[in-house]
Amino acid sequence: MRILLAEDDRIIADGLQRSLRKAGYAVDCVANGVDADTALVSQQFDLLILDLGLPKLSGIEVLRRLRARKKALPVLILTAQDGLEDRVRGLDAGADDYMSKPFALPELEARVRALTRRGTGTPTRIEFGNLSYDRSDRQVKIAGQTVILSARELGLLEILLLRAGRLVNKEHLVDHLCGWGEEVSTNAIEVYVHRLRKKLDASGITIATVRGLGYCLEKPADISVAADTQEPDGGH
Repeated sequence: MRILLAEDDRIIADGLQRSLRKAGYAVDCVANGVDADTALVSQQFDLLILDLGLPKLSGIEVLRRLRARKKALPVLILTAQDGLEDRVRGLDAGADDYMSKPFALPELEARVRALTRRGTGTPTRIEFGNLSYDRSDRQVKIAGQTVILSARELGLLEILLLRAGRLVNKEHLVDHLCGWGEEVSTNAIEVYVHRLRKKLDASGITIATVRGLGYCLEKPADISVAADTQEPDGGH
């Protein structure tokens, strides 16, 4: 999941970026409304966390322009402007949720999880074979046993689960796992896939590699990719 954080307070932005990345999200930060609007036009995101008091272009105007482009991207307003009229104005402009500063980080993370679930239209719990993934607490279990994944492995699994049975190319994985300034190559994606495969061994679930195209998450009974199409990078 890729988040755009539009926040001009550097201390808040740095803290949120670290926290959300630790939780497995790719986070890109901008410090003014013009850069936020440009990023939203040129890039794809799964959530926007938006400060209303941005320089150059107000957060409200960024939001209005986003909705004028008919984009249904979930938006969480995070601002010191916490009066009733401010909240009404933000929600009327198209925000999905609203938090005032100061805020409790666990609550913000919970709202981020709720909004990203809503944005993809998926339930809280995803079942795939004997694997279950709870998006509310970001826990993965195989046959009821908890599996420990790194933030990148968890993000990778979530993307594949949300597109189970369909091909996902490496460039898409780079875009949604990594923020700006993170040097992550498609070769690194292969490493994450290899590690995730090993941790999913007990589930019988396959991450099939289709040479030159990408990856596909398959249940044992659904395997349809011929063995000779798989790359020798740890694939099953």
